[in-house]
Amino acid sequence: MGRRSKGDPVHGWLVLDKPLGMTSTTAVAVVKRLFNAAKAGHAGTLDPLATGVLPIALGEATKTVSFAMDGAKAYHFTVRWGAATNTDDAEGEVIERSEARPTREAIEAALPQFTGTIAQMPPQFSAIKLAGERAYDMARDGETVDLQPRNVEVKSLKLVAVTDADHAEFEAECGKGTYVRAIARDLGRYLGCFGHVTALRRTIVGPFGPDHMIPLEKLEALRNKADGREALKECLLPVETALDDIPALAVGSAEAARLKQGQSVIVRGRDAPLNQNHVLVVWRGQPIALASLSQGAIKPTRVFNIT
Repeated sequence: MGRRSKGDPVHGWLVLDKPLGMTSTTAVAVVKRLFNAAKAGHAGTLDPLATGVLPIALGEATKTVSFAMDGAKAYHFTVRWGAATNTDDAEGEVIERSEARPTREAIEAALPQFTGTIAQMPPQFSAIKLAGERAYDMARDGETVDLQPRNVEVKSLKLVAVTDADHAEFEAECGKGTYVRAIARDLGRYLGCFGHVTALRRTIVGPFGPDHMIPLEKLEALRNKADGREALKECLLPVETALDDIPALAVGSAEAARLKQGQSVIVRGRDAPLNQNHVLVVWRGQPIALASLSQGAIKPTRVFNIT
């Protein structure tokens, strides 16, 4: 029996508009299958309840996932007042109730307490790993997860609408590691009425935004065309898209050949940069490697194998 194919060498970023009810892991598997890609991963988990921007890295783009995850994220979300749940969203069990409801004025007055650098306790049902296990797996088994608060950055938090006494809509821009569910939970407790997320849509992850999003239905329709694979590849963004904030350095063919072998090269010249923690090395407009730059020496940290 011959060896089973591991997939095609597909490279680039696909920004999926993740549908409601699907896990991020399932979304990656579906996209990987549609592209018949050998390798795939995502830049930041979205809960099944959430929709919106899910950047999926294919092939060599997986080497840039950490840079996308470090970028700012933006969300539009709805909070229901009057109940706290064990998951901090509508998928969990109600653990506390309140008859109190906040006024618009009270909500707006509270928001500055949840902006800037704040200490946030992650939800019990989260993807954080403890002793090699995911917190949500431990919580589902009935364990109380011993999580610790951590500092996160909430760049902005705005009240968009008070749709009725029980619901309010917000927009937030956050840094890495911030849980919107925890913002809803803590805001509800601060207001004395409890609260949990009932709807959540992510609109930005680093350089990826609404204009890049593609619904799953469109991808499936493209795949079913006669030239399906080529049509799908037109939806991909370049591997280096996640590296927009990183300086690029062009090299010649000799330097590119050495870097592709994982070897360091020296940059000469009066205007040569001296020190950079991260630099994207390119040759003829093609990404060659991620590297560090110290005293004129380019040291590759991740080499791109794109043909």
